Amino acid sequence: MMKFWKDKRVVVTGGAGFLGQAVVRLLRQRGCRQIFIPRSKEYDLRSLPAIQRMLKKVKPDIILHLAAVVGGIGANRENPGKFFYDNLIMGVQLIDQAYRFGVKKFVAVGTICAYPKFTPVPFKEKDLWVGYPEETNAPYGLAKKMLLVQSQAYRKQYGLNSIFLLPVNLYGPHDNFFPQYSSHVIPAVIKKCLDAKDNGKKSITVWGTGKPTREFLYVDDAARGIIMAAEKYDKPEPVNLGAGFEISIKDLVALIAALVKFEGKIIWDKSKPDGQPRRCLDISRAKKEFGFEAKIKLEEGLKETIQWYEGYKKSRHEQE
Repeated sequence: MMKFWKDKRVVVTGGAGFLGQAVVRLLRQRGCRQIFIPRSKEYDLRSLPAIQRMLKKVKPDIILHLAAVVGGIGANRENPGKFFYDNLIMGVQLIDQAYRFGVKKFVAVGTICAYPKFTPVPFKEKDLWVGYPEETNAPYGLAKKMLLVQSQAYRKQYGLNSIFLLPVNLYGPHDNFFPQYSSHVIPAVIKKCLDAKDNGKKSITVWGTGKPTREFLYVDDAARGIIMAAEKYDKPEPVNLGAGFEISIKDLVALIAALVKFEGKIIWDKSKPDGQPRRCLDISRAKKEFGFEAKIKLEEGLKETIQWYEGYKKSRHEQE
C-alpha cells in the first residue's frame, strides 16, 4: 500500500492527539509525505470559514476525521451540551465541505458510545439503531452517530466516498492521564495505582461496582485499522474496530494493580455510575472487508502503557 499514499494529500483532524499521533506515524511509515494536521488555534473546526480556509490551502485527497471532544463518564456528565455541539458541528461541516471541495474520500471515526445501552453482545453494526445510547454519554454518542447518517446520505445523493468506523475503547502510550476527571478507565486506574504507591497510600477508590464489562483496543491497532479501511473500504455500511473480547472492570483494575505491583485495597464507590452494562464488538466485518485483526493482547498493551507513563512521570519530576 506504499503506492496508495505516495502522492496523496491527507488531512488528519486530531492528528496531534492520542489516536492521531499513532495514525500520523503509520501514514509516514506507509509512504505518505503530504500530511496536514490542523491545529485548533489556527483552524477551529467548529468554524465554517476556518474549514473552508483549510481546504482551500491544502486541497486534500483524503480526510481522516479523528478530532473529538471526549472524556470519561465524569466529563460526559458535566459537559453534555459541549460534547454534543462540538462533535456534531465539526463533523457535519467537514463532511459537507469535503463534498463541496471535491475530496475523494472521507473517513469518519465514530465511537462505541453510539451503540444502544442494551445492545446484544457481541455488538453487530446492524444493531446501532435498536435503542437509545447509555445516558451518561448519549449526547457524545449521538453526535458521532449522525456522521454515519450524513455519510450515507451524501454518498447516496452526491457520490461522496465517506466511510464510518466504530472503534471500541482505546488505550496505550500518550493517553490522557490529566486531568483525572477527563480520563478513561485505564489511564485513570494506572495513575491512581502509581500515585498511591508513590504516596504510601493503602487503598484507591474506583467509580461504580466493577461489574460492567469493556473491550479495549490498543491505539496502534486502532491506527492500523483506520489506515487499512482508508486504503481498502469504500462501502456505506459502518464497520466495528475492536479486539473481540470483554473483561469486567473489576478484573481490569485487579490486572492493572498486579502489573504495577500495587497491593493495597480497591474501594468501589457505588454512588458513581457504571455506564453501559457490557461492551464487546462483533469484529467480523472489518476482517472480511479489509483484513483487519488486532495484534496486541491486553496484558502486553497495558505493560507498554504503564511503562510509558512511568517514563513520563519521571521526566516531569526531573524537569521540576
